[in-house]
Amino acid sequence: MRILTRYILREVTSHALIGAAIFTFVLFTRDLGRILELVVRASAPLPSVAEIFFYTVPFALTYTIPMSVLVGILIGLSRLAADSEITAMRASGMGVWSFGRVLAIFVAGAWTLALVNGLYLAPWSLASLARLEDQLKGAQASYEVQPRVFYEGFPKLVLYVQDVHSAQGGAVWDGVFLADISDASNPRITLAREGILVPEGRDRLHLHLKEGSTHETDPAQADHYQISTFRQTDIPIELASSENKADEQTPLRAISTWELHDRAAGLDPVSARLYRIEFHNRFALPTACLVLAMVGIPLGLSSKKSGKSGGFVLTIVLVFVYYFISLIGVSLAKQGRVSPGFGAWLANIIFFVAALVLLWQAERRPLSLSAIRLAWKRDESSVNAPAQDRRHRRRDGNAFERASTRRRVFSARFPTLLDDYVLRDFFLYLGMIVATFLVLLLVFTLFELLGDILRNQTPAIVVAEYLLNVSPYLLYSVAPLIMLLTVLITFGLMNRSNEITAIKATGTSVYRIVTPVLAAAAMLSAGLFFADQFYLPHTNKRQEALHNQIKGKPPQTYLRPDRRWIFGQHHDIYYYQFFDADRDQFANLTIFQIDPVSFAITQRIHAERAHWAENLGRWIFEQGWQRSLRSAAIAGYRTFDVSTFPELSEAPSYFKKEVKQYSEMDYEELRLYIRDLQQSGFDVVRLRVQLNQKLSYPLITLIMAGLAVPFSLSTAKKGAITGVAVAVGIAVVYTVVSRLSEAMGDISLLPPALAAWSPDLIFALVGGYLILKIPT
Repeated sequence: MRILTRYILREVTSHALIGAAIFTFVLFTRDLGRILELVVRASAPLPSVAEIFFYTVPFALTYTIPMSVLVGILIGLSRLAADSEITAMRASGMGVWSFGRVLAIFVAGAWTLALVNGLYLAPWSLASLARLEDQLKGAQASYEVQPRVFYEGFPKLVLYVQDVHSAQGGAVWDGVFLADISDASNPRITLAREGILVPEGRDRLHLHLKEGSTHETDPAQADHYQISTFRQTDIPIELASSENKADEQTPLRAISTWELHDRAAGLDPVSARLYRIEFHNRFALPTACLVLAMVGIPLGLSSKKSGKSGGFVLTIVLVFVYYFISLIGVSLAKQGRVSPGFGAWLANIIFFVAALVLLWQAERRPLSLSAIRLAWKRDESSVNAPAQDRRHRRRDGNAFERASTRRRVFSARFPTLLDDYVLRDFFLYLGMIVATFLVLLLVFTLFELLGDILRNQTPAIVVAEYLLNVSPYLLYSVAPLIMLLTVLITFGLMNRSNEITAIKATGTSVYRIVTPVLAAAAMLSAGLFFADQFYLPHTNKRQEALHNQIKGKPPQTYLRPDRRWIFGQHHDIYYYQFFDADRDQFANLTIFQIDPVSFAITQRIHAERAHWAENLGRWIFEQGWQRSLRSAAIAGYRTFDVSTFPELSEAPSYFKKEVKQYSEMDYEELRLYIRDLQQSGFDVVRLRVQLNQKLSYPLITLIMAGLAVPFSLSTAKKGAITGVAVAVGIAVVYTVVSRLSEAMGDISLLPPALAAWSPDLIFALVGGYLILKIPT
């Protein structure tokens, strides 16, 4: 019995570890880009970056540990059942409850780990992550400012920098334009040849400027104008203090478990409801390990014919059903229709009842998942008896006999029968992996938005439409990992069952065996490119609008005339309080003409109103004044009722820039958008990287397919854990390289094209070398 116990536990635990690794990695990649950007900018010490990695994992484990338990039990037992090992064990006297006692060791360990993680590690890690981000906030500020773009991240300040140079512990700015807009109608302007931002504490910064001047005006007296010069000066900048936030604004997930309970006791029933729901949730989610295991045991023991694929499909269905019921229970509790405890535990209660029924049924009579399918086809058996006989013969034959007698998908000379056989398995595993990733990402997304859905009373149809529109983008973002796993599993299983060896014995090269899969991967890569050109921009626009509705944000327009600071075509800075885009009129307009060499103001124009004269092709300025400046002296001053300035040649369309996300445009739209923004002095480095990635990213899916081939053929004999560990390892390396190169491109450490194409070049070379080393 001890031998069987160890054997079963080893089978179940191995698959659970595989599931936990894949699920956690998928959720972890959401924050990986932001973490790697900290590394590239050197704005966070390596220990702090390691802490961010460490703090991010426990929250993901809250959801992935119960899922991995179900994966381990269903796939592990399904594999044993498919190989008739379960039948042999039951013939030796082991019943369903005997399997339950053996698996109780595994389930108890997973439940204990999930409980400790949910009660202590996850809230502590989220609170620690928030504190660490506050500490790094000051150091990050100097790197957040991009050259030739107006930065409005500081309270009541607008900053424009000509150029940025990296330095130890910060960034040095050349050509600093700082506007204090405490009085929006009369900004206080400071210019300096050089500046550096120095953090002082968590919520205070010092802007150290060299060789500059400060310009102040009096709106009541237009002839009063004050210029103060300095060789060095320090300007304090106060940041929003996190300690000034009310306790109720602290995310519930970052509050310790017992503090949740204590706070709920001191609040009124309506306010305490959210705290009690979160408190019960921290016990209910880990307990999912127990109820999912109880459901998984009888189902896993019954999967005699479906094997691992059947267990995989069952896992997806059960995980989706469990978390869907959990979301319904929590939503009902937040609406006050049920008690917080009942709402949080609703999914566990339903699955516990279902588990008791399944265990009772399995003990009386072994379950057969194909019973429904057989009953449905019972009437067809007499009509299709010859066909059923052929199917029985195919099922009893070997792999090549089965392949030779089944109906082909393709009838052309290419693909051949062998290609058809390989592609069937490839698309089967592709579908299962796509379903797994989609369910995982949608469930996680729903849990993140649940509070906003209930607070804003978002209709269910809106949530469903949002999930429908966000699904293509989610799948697009994980397409390389999906392709990698699919190819590894397809050829790994073929190699493990010696099918690759048998095919090679007929004189067929390995290169010929993998050709159909690579062709399919190439078609899928092309599909990703065309989807990004014609389909994803529309769904991304729609899902962004629905996301704003769920979050309770006002609808956003793509035309943004409210951007009050714009850099002109001839080293002019425009500042206005209002712009009527329909009538082409400004209100309270100020124009600063800057000397690009000394970065000093040479002329300043102010007008109460300005409108575009189409017949003149110029702006007509009304009720204003003009000052010419030379260094710290006023060279000229005049007022006007109506005036024009021919050198200010920007047309109204110049101020009607569209604000779009790169994901909402195809390649040509993004290229034109970059050219348009660049004329206004906006930073377009990030957009140039994304422009090149619209071509490079779909291709990486094909490259991943080629890279997976040599690994699938070399690791298959070492077991499933080794194969999946290799897959996750490759995915981690690719994600790190991709996000790292993208971050380096964003801060101009790499040219945009090289930053986007580096992962493709690196992995294509590695994959090509390994493929050439394969014994054919």
